[in-house]
Order: sequence, then structure tokens, then C-alpha cells
Amino acid sequence: MAAEIVNPRSDSNTGQDGGAEPLDSFDPAFALHRGGKMAVQATVPIRDKDDLSLAYTPGVAKVCSAIAEQPDLVHDYTWKSSVVAVVTDGTAVLGLGDIGPEASLPVMEGKAILFKQFGGVDAVPLALACTDVDEIIETVVRLAPSFGGVNLEDISAPRCFEIERRLQERLDIPVFHDDQHGTAVVTLAALRNAARLSGRSIGDLRAVISGAGAAGVAIAKMLVEAGIGDVAVADRKGVVSADRDDLTSVKREVAGFTNKAGLSGSLEGALAGADVFIGVSGGTVAESAVASMAEGAFVFAMANPTPEVHPEVAHKYAAVVATGRSDFPNQINNVLAFPGIFAGALQVRASRITEGMKIAAAEALASVVGDDLAADYVIPSPFDERVAPAVTAAVAAAARAEGVARR
Repeated sequence: MAAEIVNPRSDSNTGQDGGAEPLDSFDPAFALHRGGKMAVQATVPIRDKDDLSLAYTPGVAKVCSAIAEQPDLVHDYTWKSSVVAVVTDGTAVLGLGDIGPEASLPVMEGKAILFKQFGGVDAVPLALACTDVDEIIETVVRLAPSFGGVNLEDISAPRCFEIERRLQERLDIPVFHDDQHGTAVVTLAALRNAARLSGRSIGDLRAVISGAGAAGVAIAKMLVEAGIGDVAVADRKGVVSADRDDLTSVKREVAGFTNKAGLSGSLEGALAGADVFIGVSGGTVAESAVASMAEGAFVFAMANPTPEVHPEVAHKYAAVVATGRSDFPNQINNVLAFPGIFAGALQVRASRITEGMKIAAAEALASVVGDDLAADYVIPSPFDERVAPAVTAAVAAAARAEGVARR
């Protein structure tokens, strides 16, 4: 069976109290979401008793017995190798924060249809009624036999780091926290093209990241892996540096592989002379701090709905400006990455998603822009039909090269 992108709306138009006007009457978002955004559809017909005997008993028993004898056959004779679990606990949903599993479900449904629309990958939203790290891990491990991969979504930091790490240790299918790695992949792709536009390489750049949560940490790791000249990460208290005594274990790790310049103090101070600002934190950066950046700087202010630096301000000082919003050029959007990454991993039955696969995805995404590169076009649109095939092929090839592919 496969998740089909349909909207099976209810015939009911009554409000919750049975008499009030439904929310649909006032807001088109509610009208679109009525009945949910997805459904399940059979991929084989059941027209008569012969079809029924093949799809279900007795024919299905042959397939079950074969899988019991050769477990790897589950990939060939079930949906396992083409479906992803989209798992959340509802603790860090978009810009809404800890709103719980039920309220997170519209977002998880949305994620599932993006998988299908942009990567041809079926996905099932799973909103869990638990927030304990051990409980989440045990729940996902027990559900894993039904899926070819796990996309962790909207789980608050720092718990998300441990959950992802421990799940990948216990499972032999890809586990991918999109808030971390999807954001990092798209950011690296845009940064590569911005550097190319200015005649520089990643190694020529010093970056400052505002935000030491899931996205900020992952971006820092990926930029270091990609060979950035230097990168410093700042949280609410300033630059994450080894001389601070208030760091979590994750931030201590970050301090160990970033900030070669030994910066300390405020984010604004770190921006003086910096080539790149990457915002994944919310808040506001003073215009004077942006003005202090190096000539030809890049400003990627990705907080939604309000960027850390408004594009009108950023354009006064920066050569390239990107945001997380669809109404400005250069949108850093995770949908450019995760559908193709999972499609490539599933295609080769990868056991995990490696750093090399993520960097390959970023390079493929950057290459789609090609000769059309411009200050207002350093990253392609999610609707560019070249994106998913390019990322899928690059990830599959990288999985084979790194020895994690099983076909």
C-alpha cells in the first residue's frame, strides 16, 4: 500500500459544538486540512475472489513463509524498502514549540506528502505520546521492522542528538533528523554557490552561526567537514568557546571543533570581519553588527517567520542574502534535501546516512543551479524537477562508495 497525496474531506461542515460556523469558513488553511492531507491507497486491485486469494489468504502465506526463511526478502515483497516513518514527540514544532503530539500531526502529515511529492517516497506520520528519551527510542525500535528509514522531526534539543545517535546504533536502516541534517545540507549547498559566485572557496570563509540547537550544531559540523576556513557558533550567552563553564556536553563538543580563532563574547562581536552569517535561532541581529562584516559578505537569516536580519537591511551590506521564507529569493528549504536523500538511501538499501552522503547531496543540490548562478539564485526552487533526481543519484552513489549500500 502507498500513501497517496489526496485530501479525503469529510462531508461534515459543523463546528465542534455542532452549531457554530466551522473554522473552514474563515480560513482556507482549515479548509485544506479538513479530513487530513493524506490517505492510504492499494497498489494492487482486488476485483474478484482470485485477486483476494492472492493479496490475502491463502496467497499471502507463501510470501510470509518465504520472508520467515529469508528475512531480506521483506524488502522485495513488502513496502518496507520504499516507506519512511516520520516520527515526532511534538516538543519543537516549527516555530510553535512544545505543542504535543496531536497538535504536531498536521505538520507530520505535511512532511509525509512532501516526501511523496518531491521524492516519490511514501511516508507515515507517527506522533508519539511520550517525551522520555528511552521511551522514544524503544518505541521506534519496535516499530522499525515496518519501515525502510526513520525521519525524526521536531524533537527538541539536546534530546534529539542522543535519540538519533542511539537509534542509528540499534537499527540497520537510515535514521535522519531533518531539523539538523536537512537544514545543514541545504545551507552548505547555498554557501558553496555563494562562494563560487564571489570567486572564493569554502576554505576562504569565516562563518558565524547564531543558534546552538539542532540546526546550528549540524550546520557547524557539516561546514567543518566541508572544509570551511573557520566557524564560530553562538547561543543566547554568546560564542560557544572552550573557556565557558556553562556548556552542555553537546556544546562542549562544538567548542572542540569550531572557533579556531578563539573568539569569545557576543555574537555581534564575532560578526566583525566575518564573511558569513547563518541564523537558525530567531531573535534580531543589530544592523551595526551586519555592517561590521567583511566586504562581500553572505547573510543567511533563516528564522521563520521573522529573519534575524531583514533582507532589506541585509542587502545594504551583503553580496548574497538568503532566508527561510518562500517570498524572498534564495529560500533555504529542507524540502530540497530530505526527499532525495531518503530516495537515494532507500534505492540502495543503505544501512545509514553518512556524512559523505550528506555532503554529496549538498554538492548535487548546488550543481543544479549551474550557469544560472546569480546573487538572487544560489539555491534552486523546490519545484525545480531536477533537484530530487540529482540528489537521489548523488546519495546512492555516495552510499555505494562508503560501503553502506546493500544493493
